[in-house]
Amino acid sequence: MNVANCPRCGKIFVKGFAEVCPHCVKDLEQQYDRCLKFLRENKGINIHDLSEATEVSIKQITKFIREGRISIVHAPNMSYSCEVCGISIRENTICEGCRSKLVKDVKNNSEDERRRQEQANRDSKVSFKIQERLKDRH
Repeated sequence: MNVANCPRCGKIFVKGFAEVCPHCVKDLEQQYDRCLKFLRENKGINIHDLSEATEVSIKQITKFIREGRISIVHAPNMSYSCEVCGISIRENTICEGCRSKLVKDVKNNSEDERRRQEQANRDSKVSFKIQERLKDRH
């Protein structure tokens, strides 16, 4: 039996399909329904106004969007924050600027690692040659 504490309310529950307890699943579904209903009636709304009107946190609304449960294709003013810099975005988890910087940093780190490896290989070869010379002396 897979038992866990609910990350939302802390209650113990049998973990199965959902990551939260049945009570919290029901609460999340009610929040989702409120958001969806309000969005259908107010297509030009932004995420802050939606949160205020439905009393659902911006974090939870963002989670609904990222899960694909709420589509923002027909909601031109709906966006959420980049996880790195906080700029408003409409897709993915980070903006293009942060994504480019991340790719550049990863590329630089891999090049640095390659250089370190090459230097280590050269150093080990030099060390080996010195040891061979010392062996030949005796």
